[in-house]
Amino acid sequence: EVGFNHFFRGKDHPGGGDQVFFQGHASPGMYARAFMEGRLSEEDLDGFRQEKSKEGHALSSYPHPRLMPEFWEFPTVSMGIGPMNAIYQAQSNRYLHNRGLKDTSDQQVWAFLGDGEMDEPESRGLLQLAANENLDNLNFVINCNLQRLDGPVRGNGKIMQELEAFFRGAGWNVIKVVWGREWDDLLTKDTDGSLVKIMNETPDGDYQTYKAESGGFVREHFFGKDPATKDLVADLTDDQIWNLKRGGHDYRKVYAAYKAATEFKGKPTVILAKTVKGYGLGPRFEGRNATHQMKKLTVEDLKEFRDYLRIPITDAQLEADPYAPPYFHPGHDAPEIAYLHERRKALGGAVPERRSSHDAVALPDPKTFDVAKRGSGKQQAATTMAFVRLLKDLIRDKNFGHRIVPIVPDESRTFGMDAFFPTAKIYNPKGQNYLSVDRDLVLAYKESAQGQLIHPGINEAGAVAAFTAAGTAYATHGVPLVPVYVFYSMFGFQRTGDAFWAAADQMTRGFIIGATAGRTTLTGEGLQHADGHSPLLASTNPAVVTYDPAYGYEMGHIIRDGLERMYGEKSDGGAAGSQDRNLMYYLTVYNEPITQPAEPENLDVEGVLKGIYRVSASDLAGPKTQILASGVSVPWALEAQRILAEDWSVSADVWSVTSWNELRRDGLAAEEEAFLNPGEPARVPFVTQQLADAQGPVVAVSDYMKAVPDQIRQFLPNQFASLGADGFGFSDTRAAARRYFKNDTHSIVVKALQMLAARGEVEEGAPSYALDRYKLLDVNAGTTGGAGGDA
Repeated sequence: EVGFNHFFRGKDHPGGGDQVFFQGHASPGMYARAFMEGRLSEEDLDGFRQEKSKEGHALSSYPHPRLMPEFWEFPTVSMGIGPMNAIYQAQSNRYLHNRGLKDTSDQQVWAFLGDGEMDEPESRGLLQLAANENLDNLNFVINCNLQRLDGPVRGNGKIMQELEAFFRGAGWNVIKVVWGREWDDLLTKDTDGSLVKIMNETPDGDYQTYKAESGGFVREHFFGKDPATKDLVADLTDDQIWNLKRGGHDYRKVYAAYKAATEFKGKPTVILAKTVKGYGLGPRFEGRNATHQMKKLTVEDLKEFRDYLRIPITDAQLEADPYAPPYFHPGHDAPEIAYLHERRKALGGAVPERRSSHDAVALPDPKTFDVAKRGSGKQQAATTMAFVRLLKDLIRDKNFGHRIVPIVPDESRTFGMDAFFPTAKIYNPKGQNYLSVDRDLVLAYKESAQGQLIHPGINEAGAVAAFTAAGTAYATHGVPLVPVYVFYSMFGFQRTGDAFWAAADQMTRGFIIGATAGRTTLTGEGLQHADGHSPLLASTNPAVVTYDPAYGYEMGHIIRDGLERMYGEKSDGGAAGSQDRNLMYYLTVYNEPITQPAEPENLDVEGVLKGIYRVSASDLAGPKTQILASGVSVPWALEAQRILAEDWSVSADVWSVTSWNELRRDGLAAEEEAFLNPGEPARVPFVTQQLADAQGPVVAVSDYMKAVPDQIRQFLPNQFASLGADGFGFSDTRAAARRYFKNDTHSIVVKALQMLAARGEVEEGAPSYALDRYKLLDVNAGTTGGAGGDA
């Protein structure tokens, strides 16, 4: 309330307003405040946690921008992600300012956190960034009620002292609000320091117990530890002793702390405020271990709560229906409510509030995508390099390039992005105040306060936080940015999946590039780097549109479509038919150099965007099969097509599956439509339409586990087999790894022959003969894939 009445500035404030990360479990308090301000009605409050059954008047449990897109800005209930994102929001504000995109110099970021939450590694692990970049626009407020969900945070210790040491060590300004003003006279009289000594020696577990007992208990067990302190309170009644408040419940002390925090320059500030869990709910709730799980108040509890807060509701009203106590509002003409409105008006309007209106976006000139269409000519290039070349041209686009925010956690050189260093430069608010060792090189490492590339270090969690801040700038600041986060694919959804979920909840837009993808393309690195499952992990996030492109020209169309869906004026929702613009495009790209073909004439662009198109049809007369491949496995499929024709007179068509995930989503949507519209003609899934005339069995192959292509199995009537890389990765040559997993060229050939033999379309002994001929059980006989691993 101190913040709402005096510090939190709304969107209409001349300085642009503050960003407030509210403690997630405090959402009912924000709703109550909004009810008092007239932003929410009683009907809205009745819809708390009933988002479908009370649609139109529903309130989400916690801060969910996706569920309440005009109210909440920041999702904070995934513990630790709130503090992490708040730090990078403060950085993003400075980034916008230093690059000249928006004046954010008068904006503050507030994050309200719990002392138990500070055990999350994400809560503490990124504190150094705020100190290193002198983010004095950032304020943490940690509610130190000494309790986590099950019991004390540090029963035998003192969490406030621990946090003070930790934050000071990390370079933060620390303000502690420990004791309420009722203690001031006692502390003045404590001339020998005996009271301070007891305060410092009493562990948090005892403080929690005192708040669950009585004033007499505190007199005996706290002040009674020393005759001098017992004498200090001899003239106080037990009720007066009980009324000695903790500092977090003294609005004057809190105001002083907030004022000091906002005026402090040079460092971020943390306020450690000592409070009581369940404060005001009465003796059966305050400070109890079980407080978090106590969901219901009895009528007697309600009466005590009413008396304590002096709410004018009668016993009869409470007794009428114990399960539906009435709401209280003093009336919109009451002086208290007039004061609330007056203060919010002075501070720039309602908080929290989210606005999604933003500056118009001029999308890149179509010619910008030409580099993706040309292919690699006589040279070989991995799809990572094809992507980087396109990204470089997008950044050069005069009307659009400034909106791109490349984010790379200390692997830019791996991905061939060191070419960005001398031109786009690496963002550092302090510039580069040292003599660079490689200053004479063309691709010298170059930091700048106006730098465009965000380099979080070896820090995927921070990279996703930066991605989220940039990808929501269209709403937070009205300045659309397009973050492009490039990382080792294994260290994306597996390591930071919860942060991507929060990004989706915050309605982040941007591109996620899982480079060095696949389980067998990075085999020198071994198990920890071998990604065989990220498309499945990505499929669990409804906001992520996942592609596994084989060629640069496919990527060009996918990225153009993504930009159109996110920011295009005439967007109809794009390939998946959804109107939601708040999408994150996940592209898996590889480090294996191949000859990138030029874009074919009459390319089936719709097929590329929706997930599948035929890349090579066979004219051969003979038994028919279909090979569906994605990403790096498309060249293996084309080689298998040649071998099947030359060695076995089998006609195989090859299809590039750019997105197994999107094909599945479309298929499931078609099934749902048919389910809910019985008697109506059922829509045919796109993949079923594309392969309607495709004859013969289907062999589906990728460099991921078989469950990835299996996503579309139910939508095809053809006999269907999946080849992939199930199990853990390992270090070896690409050819040996693919032979081991049986997803290489010759495995495709043998699997196709096996399925055709079962249908009687090739000789019964053909599969066994082929298995021996190609030495399929010998890992050293593999030939699929070349050496070389540069991006």
